[in-house]
Amino acid sequence: MSEHKIPLAGVIGTPIAHSRSPQIHRHWLKVRGLAGHYIPMNVASEDLETVLRALPKAGFVGVNVTIPHKERVLEIADLVTDRATLIGAANTLIFRKDGKIHADNTDGYGFIKNLQSAPCDWTATAGPAAVLGAGGASRAVIAALLEAGVPELLLSNRTRVRADALAQEFGKRVRVFDWVQAGNMLEYAATVVNTTSQGMIGNPPLRVPLDGLQKGAVVTDIVYAPLKTRLLEVAEEMGCHTVDGLGMLLHQAVPGFERWFGERPEVDSATRAAALR
Repeated sequence: MSEHKIPLAGVIGTPIAHSRSPQIHRHWLKVRGLAGHYIPMNVASEDLETVLRALPKAGFVGVNVTIPHKERVLEIADLVTDRATLIGAANTLIFRKDGKIHADNTDGYGFIKNLQSAPCDWTATAGPAAVLGAGGASRAVIAALLEAGVPELLLSNRTRVRADALAQEFGKRVRVFDWVQAGNMLEYAATVVNTTSQGMIGNPPLRVPLDGLQKGAVVTDIVYAPLKTRLLEVAEEMGCHTVDGLGMLLHQAVPGFERWFGERPEVDSATRAAALR
């Protein structure tokens, strides 16, 4: 008699103790009364492929992937979605019944869903979007904003060459500003996004002049520790609509949970509370 396996999922990164993903997924499993477990796993880069190939044999149906493995998993995966290819990184892996590893990126989906769910009636077509930073998170945000229909994307990064490379890759709608001009860039923007780690607990503050922020603009920070960064504080004082970064984390988790455990969860106030515990 074959024993029915309880589906297992988890998050792989190093370090991993800070991840809030286990709290989110465990909350959804509990409120939905589903059998399953979600486990944080600290895996070193040199062990990544060995671990990923072994997990399906241990009953895993998939995993989230975080820093520093998001790019590397694309080389290991057997199948990669167009969005993950475009972004150059994956955050969600599905282990298929035929043993193949399927890689996807739901960060952009989570980012847009977070803006759409905020009470500020955000629309991509309202005007240009200004993006600070050109790292891995920035790629997902840029791809999502362009797909959502922003008329123009203004981009600035401390090392300009990285921003130029993204502009070349993502096409004519992307316009690059020098980092010293990043403050001026905000004057044109209906949407402003910080994708850098500046302003995060333990990191240096975001040193971009914010007096160019337009009243009524939607300002979001993908940093969620602290929930209200200095960028969001200043933006609020200047009459902007602000959206914190926690919602992006919650919404990007939805597609993975649905694929692994078979039900589509809801992002609600209880989910937020579980993530903040």
